[in-house]
Amino acid sequence: MKRNLTWSLIIFAVGVFMGALDNGIITAALTTLNRSFGVSPTWGAWTITVYTLGLAISVPIIGKLSDRYGRKKLFIFEVSLFGLGSLLVALSPNFTWFLVCRFIQAMGGGGIFIIASSFVLNTFPREKQGRMLGILGGMNGIASVLGPNIGSFILNMTGSWHWLFLINVPIAIALAILGMKFIHEEQKLIKARLDYAGVAILSLAVLSMMYGLTKLDGVNLVDSLTSGPFLGFIAIGLVLLVILVVTERRVQKSSKDPILPIFLFKNGVFCWTLFYAMLSGTIIASIIFVPGFIEQYLGVSSAVSGYWFTPLALAAGAGAAFGGRLVDRKGSVFTMLTASAIAALGFLLFAVWVEQIWQMVIASCLVGIGFGSMLGAPVNILATENAGDNKGVALATTSLSRQIGLTLAPTLFAGFLARSFMHMGDAIKSHLSEAHIQAGAGALPNIPTQTDFSTIQAGIAQIPDPTTKKALMDALHEVVGIGYHGLFYAAMTICIVLFATTLVIGVVRKNKQGRNPLQQNL
Repeated sequence: MKRNLTWSLIIFAVGVFMGALDNGIITAALTTLNRSFGVSPTWGAWTITVYTLGLAISVPIIGKLSDRYGRKKLFIFEVSLFGLGSLLVALSPNFTWFLVCRFIQAMGGGGIFIIASSFVLNTFPREKQGRMLGILGGMNGIASVLGPNIGSFILNMTGSWHWLFLINVPIAIALAILGMKFIHEEQKLIKARLDYAGVAILSLAVLSMMYGLTKLDGVNLVDSLTSGPFLGFIAIGLVLLVILVVTERRVQKSSKDPILPIFLFKNGVFCWTLFYAMLSGTIIASIIFVPGFIEQYLGVSSAVSGYWFTPLALAAGAGAAFGGRLVDRKGSVFTMLTASAIAALGFLLFAVWVEQIWQMVIASCLVGIGFGSMLGAPVNILATENAGDNKGVALATTSLSRQIGLTLAPTLFAGFLARSFMHMGDAIKSHLSEAHIQAGAGALPNIPTQTDFSTIQAGIAQIPDPTTKKALMDALHEVVGIGYHGLFYAAMTICIVLFATTLVIGVVRKNKQGRNPLQQNL
C-alpha cells in the first residue's frame, strides 16, 4: 500500500508539472508561431488566451466529476485528453485548428492539479498532507516559473515549435498506463444525477467573465474598466452567476447533485480563502516579469537572462516543500502569514535595493520561498476542511479563483511598465542636460519617447556619439526602473493584503472553532 501511495504521488506530481508547464512554455515560441501561421501578434496572443479560458472552464467541472466518478478515472481521462490535444496542436494545419486543439488541451490539463490535491487530502493521513500538497504545489510553481525557459531550450534544440507539444504525448501515455496500475483509492462516490444545467450555466459564466478580463488595458486602465466589451462580458457573467445560484438552490432540494454546493459559500473561512487564492494568483503573475527586469534594468544579455530566473524557480520548489512541512507543524494560518511576509520582503528588496545580479538572486530566493509556500498545502487544506464529500469542488473553486488573479494581474502589472515610458522625454532632457549636451541639432534621431524598451534601445544604438549614447541609456535605465519598481511595490502591497487576509481567516476560524488559529494544526 505504501509503495502504491509513493508511486501515486510521483505520477500525480509529474502530471501536475506537465499540465502547469504548457501555458508558459508556449511564450517562447509566440513569434515563431505567428510567423508560421501568418497571423498578427494580436491574434497570436490567443494561443495563450484560449488555453487560459479552457483551464478556467474545465477546473470547476473536473472538480465535481472527480467526486462523482472517482479521481483515478478522471486523472487517466485528463492526461489522455491532454496528450491527444497536444498531438492535435502539433499537427494543426492552420491557426483556427490550432486554437481549437489548444482548447482541447486545456480541458485536459485543467483538472490534473485538482485531482492530485484531492487524492492527497482523501488518502494520506492528516499529519502528512501538508508535505504531500507541498510537493504538488512545488511542481505547479516550478513549472509556471520555468515554462518560458524550457520552451526556449526545446525550441533552440529542435528548431521547431511542434516539439513543444509533441513532447507531451509520450509523457501522457506513460502517466495513463502507470496511473491504471498504481493509483488505488477507496472513494465514496456521489450517486445523485448530475446537474447538467448548472454545468452549462457555470461554464458560460466563467467563460464570459474570464474573456471580459482579457479586455483590460494596463495603460488605459480606467478607460478599459468603463469600456463596453469589458462591462458587457463581466455583466453577462455576473447575471449568469445569479441565475446559477437560484438554480442551485432549487437543485439542492431535488434528487440531483448540484455543480456548485451553496453551503460552501456560507462558510466565512472558505470565502476568505478564495480571496487569498485570487491574490496569490496575482503574485504568480508578477513573477513572470522578473526576466524582463534582469535584462532591461540589470543589463544582462537576453541570451542568458532567463537562466538567472532559475534561482527563483528552485526557491519556489523549496518554498513549497517548506510550506508543506510548516503546515503539518504549525498550521495553515501560520504558514500563510509567514509566506506573505517573506514574499513581501523579497519584493521590497527588488524595489529599493537590487542593482546587481547577486542582489537579485537574494531577493529572488525570498520571493520564491514566499510564493512557493503559498501554493498547494495551506490554501487547499483550508478550502477543504469543511467541504465533506465535496473536496473536489472546493479545490476546483479555489483553483479557479487563483486563475482569475493570474489572468487579471499581467495586464495591471504591464501597465506600470508601459506608463513609465511616458517619462522618457523628461528623462532624456534631464540626462542630456547633466552631460552638457544640447537636445536639438539632430541629437535624437529616430528615437520615439513613448514606446517599448526594444524600440528605444534600437534607436539609441544608432547614435554615433558615445557621450550622447551613454546619457540616453542612463535615461532609459531610469525610466525602466520607474516601471519595474512600481510593479514590485504593487506586488509587495498585495503580499501585505495577503497577510491581512490571513489574519481575518484566523479570526473567523477562531470564532468558529473556539481555538487559537496560530496554534491549530491544520
